[in-house]
Amino acid sequence: MSRASRSQDAQAQIKQLILDRRLVPGDPLPTEAELMKLLDISRNSVREALKALQAVRIVDIRHGFGTYVGSLSLEPLAEGIAFRAAVRHHQGEASLYELMAVREALEAGLIGTVAGALPQEDLDALRSIVDTMRQEAERGGVAPGTDRAFHFTLYRILGNHLLSEVLDAFWAAMNQVRTELGGSTANPLATWEQHQAIVTALETGDRSRAAETMHRHFDDLRARLDVDAPTAP
Repeated sequence: MSRASRSQDAQAQIKQLILDRRLVPGDPLPTEAELMKLLDISRNSVREALKALQAVRIVDIRHGFGTYVGSLSLEPLAEGIAFRAAVRHHQGEASLYELMAVREALEAGLIGTVAGALPQEDLDALRSIVDTMRQEAERGGVAPGTDRAFHFTLYRILGNHLLSEVLDAFWAAMNQVRTELGGSTANPLATWEQHQAIVTALETGDRSRAAETMHRHFDDLRARLDVDAPTAP
């Protein structure tokens, strides 16, 4: 068995151990010596497997303290999506449009589900975020964290943690790749107005109107991509 195969096999065994013991993020894992004995593998295989699992947030190695079940976050997914989009963008492919299309399909479809179902608490939270956006816009720019909070709050009623993480991963990837590649800056007042329009539509409970306002929001984002797109020689 090759070194790579041994590492992959060790990773699979460690993941199965986490499942079998019903461990959750933050729970301690057996020591290296214990894993060697439990899994009947070498120290090098254990270490390589733990490093690989740490890279995808399955384990968390705390030097001097031990190894624990990791956060299991989708952050590596966002980083991978962003890097893929950046590389393909430099190759002249429409990778940013593809990334945008996935986000739009998810959000425009989901907003119809939450329209008319949002509790007063969530509507108040969205109004507060939009008010913060207005204040930031008047100072010259909407903070990425404020926009991120808006989209997270919008769908939390669904109670689907995986969905929230996937949406957040695509949001983070789009933000990261645009920051790295540079490009035109959003009109902060327009950003605020678009989010205000979304909230207004949600207040009416009109699913079609809510989806339409979300599409218009992405139309603006696409327009900025068109401005940033390289011209043909």
